[in-house]
Amino acid sequence: MSSAWLLPEHLADVLPSEAKRIEGLRRALTDEAQAYGYELVMPPLVEHLDSLLSGTGRTLGLQTFKLVDQLSGRTLGLRADTTPQVARIDAHLLNRQGVTRLCYCGPVVHTRPAGPWASREPLQFGAEIYGHAGLEADLEVLELALDGLRQAGVRDAVIDLGDARIAGALMDPLKPETDVVARSVILAALAAKDGAALEEALAPWANAEGHGVNGLAACLSGLKALPRLYGGAEVLDRASQMLPSWPAIVQALEDLRWIIRHVQTTHPDVRIGIDLADLGGQDYYSGVRFSVMGISASQALASGGRYDHVGRVFGRERPAVGFSLDLKALSQALNASGAPAEPRPAIRAPWSEDAGLRAAIRELRSRGETVVCILPGHEHEAQEFACDRELTSVAGQWVLQAIAHP
Repeated sequence: MSSAWLLPEHLADVLPSEAKRIEGLRRALTDEAQAYGYELVMPPLVEHLDSLLSGTGRTLGLQTFKLVDQLSGRTLGLRADTTPQVARIDAHLLNRQGVTRLCYCGPVVHTRPAGPWASREPLQFGAEIYGHAGLEADLEVLELALDGLRQAGVRDAVIDLGDARIAGALMDPLKPETDVVARSVILAALAAKDGAALEEALAPWANAEGHGVNGLAACLSGLKALPRLYGGAEVLDRASQMLPSWPAIVQALEDLRWIIRHVQTTHPDVRIGIDLADLGGQDYYSGVRFSVMGISASQALASGGRYDHVGRVFGRERPAVGFSLDLKALSQALNASGAPAEPRPAIRAPWSEDAGLRAAIRELRSRGETVVCILPGHEHEAQEFACDRELTSVAGQWVLQAIAHP
């Protein structure tokens, strides 16, 4: 018989010290996004399933919990990603003609964890810009991700860049024979850089008669080259030599060079890598995509890119680019790297019915100070807050004094 206090696998309570760290990260990232001009939105946790999964691909559907609405009888979903909801807000509720910048922060729920130690309830923060198709929007989102992570305490950022158009262009000659399952197998082999699996997935086309017609030979050669195209910025020059000079591929490589030049100017301390086989884990990316790692982190701290087609199902397809991250995973990564948590200074006060003391406490709290009252009988217990001052009665007046720590 299971204990009532046990939680399902990969779900956990967040205890005070960790919750304090996560809340500090939320505030830092939200403030940074608002400094860039992004407006906060709060989509619901539950929506109609067809709205949640519209245009997102098969991967997100497998990550989404489904349930039946007791009011309408329709199938609902617990969101596994907030981007489709923000696209709906932009398309229908705001319906602006120009540029719209939106940010959000809230839980998402996954049917399966993304990794062995990952939570199935990430706390997702994200920022998205709609209405501008130029690279200026891609650069702004990437710089916001870097600046937000720096505000959070990340000092060793590494950017991993790619572009969904390259693999998309190379796979285009495989249509219409390739189906959703075959496509996902090819993309998984590319992401894993598994040459044997990729050869097997491409075998039906490689063995077909006349495969040199309509660019199929160049397509197969290019796809097999992608897993080897990773490393530093020099990869782009190798890609220009190894991949077919199709317009979409040439433009994608040039766009990546443009992004790199600007990032190196504004963030010269950030390391930049290229991986042309990795599409970032989401099916809806349509252009430049990126992940931001920390040198000491084993997983991406933030990821994003361009997804111009995500609003198509809502009847208003607009250029869109954004990024998201899991605040819980970010907090754990910072903690594991030894980044010190900023202690929140607080004031210790005795509990008393004294009107002067109570008035002094209210005044301090109204000024934004944290005042922790020591309840009777608990004078020697350790406090969660780093109390560096205390209220002390001196000549009938309550005054602040520094606490002398041994």
